[in-house]
Amino acid sequence: MTLYQRWIHRLEHKLTLRDPHRRIFPFDWGLEWVKNSHNPGETDPLTYLKRYAQEALGDSTAFFNPPPLQDCAIEDDVLTMATPTPSPHRENNTVYCRLFRARRSEAAVIVVPQWNADPQSHVRLCQIFKRFGITALRLCLPYHEQRLPAQMQRADYMVSPNIGRTLHATRQAVLEVRQLVAWLREQGYKQIAVMGTSVGSCVTYLAFVHDPSICTGVFNHVSSLFADVIWTGLSTRYIRWGLEGNISLADLRECWAPISPWFFIDRLKKCSRPHLLITAKYDLTFRPELTEKVLHQYQIHDIPYQRVVLPCGHYTTARFPFKYLDGWHMCRYLIRQLSPDS
Repeated sequence: MTLYQRWIHRLEHKLTLRDPHRRIFPFDWGLEWVKNSHNPGETDPLTYLKRYAQEALGDSTAFFNPPPLQDCAIEDDVLTMATPTPSPHRENNTVYCRLFRARRSEAAVIVVPQWNADPQSHVRLCQIFKRFGITALRLCLPYHEQRLPAQMQRADYMVSPNIGRTLHATRQAVLEVRQLVAWLREQGYKQIAVMGTSVGSCVTYLAFVHDPSICTGVFNHVSSLFADVIWTGLSTRYIRWGLEGNISLADLRECWAPISPWFFIDRLKKCSRPHLLITAKYDLTFRPELTEKVLHQYQIHDIPYQRVVLPCGHYTTARFPFKYLDGWHMCRYLIRQLSPDS
């Protein structure tokens, strides 16, 4: 390991300790999140969740197919709508999106920030898109910002040791992205892109592979299996501590298969839509070996793509000077792809 790599890893560990509100949540199968009722005598929870996951994989087109928008409104450049998959938490059932409308624009990008993003995350990026003639729509993820339940200090209900709730929340975000694509189409936008960071990258990737009307995408941090990120990632170790002793990694992979990009890569085999994969060389959360699995599958299926490797880690991507390098690559790519002459 080089001195530079050790320095980046030290920074990663230091940055992950800055949040004093992290805590370990109890394990829960969360069956109520994936079905209306459950008869304990019917089957054990693990068997049910595996069957649920296999059925979702078998018909992922239906699983990620959103219903029509409801209660859609715009006020002060904030788009609100009812979530397509309501939860018991009232705050989470309204979707909030900041709209950065570019004048005379026919191109738009849906921006999905990272897990536990604050209200200003990715706002500057949206402003740059607007300046270059691309309308940006920034999605507030489930259980984030205005959607955070009153008793919560972090967005721990989106990704947690509750298996069913994590499935529900991630699918919820994918359906919301696809509803926003439909809304932008109705507004007259002809070129629509998605851009996501970390868990936002996972969400937008799932939307991208299931929605051929999305013309391009930028996926900022790339990994293969949702369960492996949680099990091996530095920033998700608190979740793993709630999972360990209750479920194995192999079983978790099966349960969370429907929200893992890995299982949908082959949907891009005949895809001519360009997209950019941004990875971090020293990432301790979306670990390089998980990223390389994705790239290997791309090579097997001969899927065209572009890649940028940042000389930093997961947390340090948001620090100077790497955030400017990351932002430059994202903006440069999308401005080129969405320009009228492209």
